[in-house]
Amino acid sequence: METKARVLFEEAQKKIEQANDELFKPEEDVVSYLVCKNAQIAIENYLKGYLFKNGIDPSSYKTIDSLYQECKSLNKNFEKVDLSNFTCKYEQHTTRDCNEISKVGDCFEIAAKVDDFFRQQKIIS
Repeated sequence: METKARVLFEEAQKKIEQANDELFKPEEDVVSYLVCKNAQIAIENYLKGYLFKNGIDPSSYKTIDSLYQECKSLNKNFEKVDLSNFTCKYEQHTTRDCNEISKVGDCFEIAAKVDDFFRQQKIIS
């Protein structure tokens, strides 16, 4: 399970980089859906990776919120990670959710904060 966790963490880091690269384009060239989707995948992969790292198969957790709740039950420090403004819902995600640069910028910022949390907690380096 440790290998699966490492792969998910590496993929999450790539997705954050891809979202960040997209945000650095001129506003008229930004594909907002890519920023949003990459941020969403990064958060999901970090949370799944954490569960794998702790010996839990995350396949029964179908939403980012359910993954997050399970991570919080394992480690109370996850309460420091605020996902309340993350409005993308994996099971209901549509391109309409990702039309505004400011909204996808918020999604990216939340994903970046998750990444920072994992680094501060030394879950990843």
